[in-house]
Amino acid sequence: MEAGSNSQATNKKTAWKLLIVVIAMFGFGYALVPLYDVVCQVLGIGRFADIESGKYDPKAQQQAIKEMTASKDLKRNITVEFVTVLNGGMKWEFKALQNEVIVHPGVMNTVDFYAKNLTGRDVIAQAVPRILPGSATKYFTKIECFCFTQQIFKKGEARTMPLKFMVSPDLPKRINTITLSYTFFDTQPVALK
Repeated sequence: MEAGSNSQATNKKTAWKLLIVVIAMFGFGYALVPLYDVVCQVLGIGRFADIESGKYDPKAQQQAIKEMTASKDLKRNITVEFVTVLNGGMKWEFKALQNEVIVHPGVMNTVDFYAKNLTGRDVIAQAVPRILPGSATKYFTKIECFCFTQQIFKKGEARTMPLKFMVSPDLPKRINTITLSYTFFDTQPVALK
């Protein structure tokens, strides 16, 4: 009988440890979004967060664009590469219509992205950008981007979505290539699927 008692005590301890791990994982997942916002704010990235917090100033952006345009550098070439990723095996087609472009700092550029919902249901999706190298982030300005808002796609809907951007003439000379990666997420909770 004592062996059964020890086994029960061990099982009880294991269950409590597992419960603590589950609670810790939930807490970490819950804290991840505000933590991400803080990291973006500290690093000075994530204009989407600025828009939501009310810190985004369209007039300041227009002034910055004017300044970049006035000091454009037509002698310098920067390669901008585009990478697309679907999160969690989403049944989508998502790609940049150009894998890369050669741009001049201070010149407005437009690249189109194509997305098609293959899930068989309506979906609300969000594209989350990442710029590499990270040090280039503050020199890359997205003027118009499908990543600024959630995208509502009907079942089977396909769409071309523009990205308008500029690279600042202040981009350090050692950076000749910038990679812009977009990860497309289905924003609807699993319970709604």
